[in-house]
Amino acid sequence: MAVEDRIAELTQRHAKLEQHLSDELSHPSTDDIVITQLKRQKLRIKEEIERLRREPA
Repeated sequence: MAVEDRIAELTQRHAKLEQHLSDELSHPSTDDIVITQLKRQKLRIKEEIERLRREPA
């Protein structure tokens, strides 16, 4: 898989997690553990995207 394709895939996953996080936060009975897990997943994806962007081609 090309680096650009991997970045695109990760960007889509990041956006889906952002939407899921937003949905969770809009509910009054938000579970803090779920919120924390979603934020960690988003951060891991963001870090991988940044790492891939810094790597030489």
